[in-house]
Amino acid sequence: MVQTKENSSTKSYVKTGIIAAIVVVVAILCIWIGTAIRGGDGVSVDRALENVSTNAVTGADLRMAVVRMDAIQNDARVLQDLRKQRESYESRLRDELTAQQKKLEKEKAEIEKSQDVLSRDALQRRVVDYQNRVTQLQRDLNERAQSVEESFQKSLAEIQAKHLDPIIEGIIAKKNLSLVIDGRFARMGANVTDLDITDEVVTALDKKVSKVKMATPKGF
Repeated sequence: MVQTKENSSTKSYVKTGIIAAIVVVVAILCIWIGTAIRGGDGVSVDRALENVSTNAVTGADLRMAVVRMDAIQNDARVLQDLRKQRESYESRLRDELTAQQKKLEKEKAEIEKSQDVLSRDALQRRVVDYQNRVTQLQRDLNERAQSVEESFQKSLAEIQAKHLDPIIEGIIAKKNLSLVIDGRFARMGANVTDLDITDEVVTALDKKVSKVKMATPKGF
């Protein structure tokens, strides 16, 4: 905003103009709001709510439970096994990285020793080739690590869709539950019983499935 010195009459004129503009804006808003309330191009709130029933759940009807998904991920045998499969692939990647690093370190030392033997062009070609292989190794390892995670997540989604979700739905039906919420975001009193169904979910899941094989990640 550019500020200038003005005489009192100018200030009064500007102030009056601002007030007039505000009045006009308020008047326009009032007209618009009035039109909207009367319906405009839509319908009134009352008409919009015509098909909404007056039915609502009451305390006596509400049956709920909590399930701790983090505990299921830690305790269920199928998920423990799935994590071991992922860790096995990750371990293989680390071993390969260590072996490749040793080879590259050895080659780097050889390049440094050959500086006084090779011509400048030959040395430069060897250095460029070395750098390209380092870059390619990093790219390959990153792609393979990403492929391991993708295979893990795909198997995780399969377990949930084929096994975990049907078990939870079955427990909901058997207990006639109205609502199941994630226990990680719930706070329960010490005197509440039969609210946490996590152990029952884990027991049922262990009984239904104990192992799901990860799809072999790319590069393995």
